[in-house]
Amino acid sequence: MKTLFIIRHAKSDQSFFGNDFERPLNERGQTDAPVMAKRLLDKNIKIDALVSSPAVRAKKTALLFAENLNLPAEDIIFVSALYQAPAGVFYEEIAGLPDQFDSVAVFSHNPGITYFVNSLNTGIEVNNMPTCAIFAVSANITHWSGFTKAVKSFLFYDYPKK
Repeated sequence: MKTLFIIRHAKSDQSFFGNDFERPLNERGQTDAPVMAKRLLDKNIKIDALVSSPAVRAKKTALLFAENLNLPAEDIIFVSALYQAPAGVFYEEIAGLPDQFDSVAVFSHNPGITYFVNSLNTGIEVNNMPTCAIFAVSANITHWSGFTKAVKSFLFYDYPKK
């Protein structure tokens, strides 16, 4: 069994006028990420690996999750392709995950993350993944390479204002 936690980065600073890749989290984002990580702990969820877009806002969200889940920050896997990724890229990157990880959190951006969630055929339609939202699915597989074709089971959908 493999479990995937699809997490949109926390709220970013919309007043930042620099390069989009460098946009930081705002104060709410810095507060929401630890809250959402603690909700995972409250559900007794154990994450084996964190995979993130290297964009500043996604990276910081992943770092805050790592800190609050007691995972080593240096173990976060940064994947450039997850920055502004269409749904298909998510499938490619997930298929290449090491099989030693049974439970993985992936941090990325809209609109691709919403498209990806809706492509999973779980019967749950998400209009828009809010910032720091978590959409969790499982698949009865032993190898991540089988994720794309596997039947996914919806586990939960949570976000800061819920």
